[in-house]
Amino acid sequence: MTRIYIHPTAEVSEKAFIGDGTKIWNQAQIREGAHIGIDCIISKNVYIDENVIIGSHVKIQNNVNVYHGVTIEDNVFLGPSMTFTNDMFPRAFNADWKVTETLVMQGASIGANATIVCGVTIGEYAMVGGGSTVTKDVPKQALVVGNPARQIGWVCKCGKRLDDKNMCPGCGEQYSLPEI
Repeated sequence: MTRIYIHPTAEVSEKAFIGDGTKIWNQAQIREGAHIGIDCIISKNVYIDENVIIGSHVKIQNNVNVYHGVTIEDNVFLGPSMTFTNDMFPRAFNADWKVTETLVMQGASIGANATIVCGVTIGEYAMVGGGSTVTKDVPKQALVVGNPARQIGWVCKCGKRLDDKNMCPGCGEQYSLPEI
């Protein structure tokens, strides 16, 4: 039994794969060859380009653009109006442009209005602050902010910022992480 919900105003290609339990809301567009895992939320006005891979339990907020060449692993959060790029040398007249791939690893969170420049990897459980512009790889569990984004700390898998002894004030988990 399938539990997929597709809002009547959403445009979902018949050549896209949508996992069970996924909800696709109004005015979203899912292109051919896109693969979306189980129990995802694709919010209002989201664009998912051709051949994009999205894992399971991913939450994509309103107005997000996920372009060809982006892979999103499981349990990722994409905040409102954040976007990805996929061309390192964009020109309107460049007929032979090349897609540069981007990877967002399991459990990572990207804040509202952030821009992820193509060719980077966002590490497991990393957190990108709202409005940041990511131009280089983000380590596992790193907290990055700014333009360009720079690391200012570490975060727990639960999402809380770690203290100066790499302990989570929320769940009490202790980590062994390098100094910044």
